[in-house]
Amino acid sequence: MADALRADGARVSWVGGERAEARLVPEAGYELHPIRVEGFSRSNPLQAARAVARAGGAVAAARRILRNLRPDVVLGGGGYVAGPVGAAALAMRIPVVLTEADSHLGLTNRLLAPRAARVCLAFPIDGRTGERYVLTGRPVPPPASDRDAARTRFGLEDWQTCVLVFGGSQGARSINDAAVAGLRDGAFSVLHAAGTRDYDVLRARLGNAGSYDLRPYIDAFGEALAACDLCVARAGGSIFEVAAAGKPAILVPYPFATADHQTTNARWMADGGAAAIVPDAELTPQRLRAEVDALLGDRDRLRTMGDAARALARPDAAARIAAEVRAAASQL
Repeated sequence: MADALRADGARVSWVGGERAEARLVPEAGYELHPIRVEGFSRSNPLQAARAVARAGGAVAAARRILRNLRPDVVLGGGGYVAGPVGAAALAMRIPVVLTEADSHLGLTNRLLAPRAARVCLAFPIDGRTGERYVLTGRPVPPPASDRDAARTRFGLEDWQTCVLVFGGSQGARSINDAAVAGLRDGAFSVLHAAGTRDYDVLRARLGNAGSYDLRPYIDAFGEALAACDLCVARAGGSIFEVAAAGKPAILVPYPFATADHQTTNARWMADGGAAAIVPDAELTPQRLRAEVDALLGDRDRLRTMGDAARALARPDAAARIAAEVRAAASQL
């Protein structure tokens, strides 16, 4: 989104917390204004009280930042950082545009939506209709187009079939365990981004499996998608990257996601013919291996699913949201 807005001539400034954005935003060439804020726990009263106290300070900090930047519009991506910034912007009568990456409106967006200029949805959401809501899809980087170069990057030969396994920035333990146990001796190559938390244990468990490329993280994720033939993944916002790359998928929704939104995300892919779903409670090494073997053994179905994934993609999402941001700014 930032790139799309900057390409239109906008000056883009970020307000963020102290997690990955502290590194990624400056590396991408954008100025970052940090605030101290944390998520609200529904199970830990002490942590929840601390989060509420920090939120009050974060709103005040956000107001100071906004007074200095004097933005024409604020774009919120949901999450606990966006809450104080969005609240400060609304109090200062600065237009707010929201984006929702999942099939369930998160707490921050639910609180801000009634006063937002526009809410841009990645998925259709029951009850979220009318002029305020617009279905745009989720902005993702353009997919890598050079499959040969991508496969060379990961050491894959032309004849090799590749399964890409990933589970979000922290990995997914159930997928990690099932993949290492069930896919290590398959008649295919595996490229597996396991996350840093589980990597050392999985590395020791995997031993010397020549066709299994286990990594804590894959920087060139778009190229990994271009190189693979099938994905095994959770069903968060990254499924839009899978769709944009035109890749069939086996999705294992995270069962504890708010309002079980990952299951709804996965059903959107499955209903469109682009994915098979394995519930987390049913995921075993044997089940995963059977699902992978069945799909890789049916090349016609694999191609049909890839075409269906590409049809679900919304490559114009960033441009559409940028247009909504410009429209909101013009209302000042």
